[in-house]
Amino acid sequence: MIDQTRFSGGDSSRDESPDSPLAAPPRLSAMPMALRGVAAGAVALALLLLFGLAVDHWPFDWDRAILTGLRTHAASPGLRAAAVDFTALGSVPVLVLMVAGAAVLLLARGWWLLALMTALSGISGGAVVTWVKLMVARPRPDLVPHWVDVHNASFPSGHAAGSAMVYLTLAALATQLTDHRRVRHAIVGIAVLLVGAIGVSRVYLGVHWPSDVAAGWSFGTIWALGWWWATAAARRSWVAERQ
Repeated sequence: MIDQTRFSGGDSSRDESPDSPLAAPPRLSAMPMALRGVAAGAVALALLLLFGLAVDHWPFDWDRAILTGLRTHAASPGLRAAAVDFTALGSVPVLVLMVAGAAVLLLARGWWLLALMTALSGISGGAVVTWVKLMVARPRPDLVPHWVDVHNASFPSGHAAGSAMVYLTLAALATQLTDHRRVRHAIVGIAVLLVGAIGVSRVYLGVHWPSDVAAGWSFGTIWALGWWWATAAARRSWVAERQ
């Protein structure tokens, strides 16, 4: 059973009932260290991509090497089937269902601010990715046959960006339900592995350059955790105004 005192901060003077929109866990204002590490990694990855673009041109040499190497040395029917399954977890319908389900559960708990911000994060992030695809208009890889159908531009990977936005947001929410450090690290680790597998599947299936996926991971992670901090700031401001 979850200790309800953690949802009120142990301060009964705040007049926050369990169903109050402000009764979300007080740890919301403190990003778990594991997620801070993920955010730092995303920033570093973005800087590396920018540096690579400054000294080279798309596609990078390592784009070609990774894409052709996977198809040459790791092609198998079993891996192909697994990649198709993993890539489906980053598709728009699945991610929309995940966001909608999380929003419904948060609303049922009475945390409508968290529900609203979770939905807005996913919707706005998807719109930004679509806009960048249209502006950059990078062609899909043509070095190897595509093993799934694609219909839009290559950069950034929508599957990588969307899965990072959604699954890391869900992981951040899940970490609020336990004080056990190793459990919280495990939750973040599982989310990172899932996001990583989805991104790798896009390269393995031949429909993205690795740099597309790296950019998607970086953007999606920074976007999701940026909204998380914005939500924490909004909640702190709201609580301060009500006191």
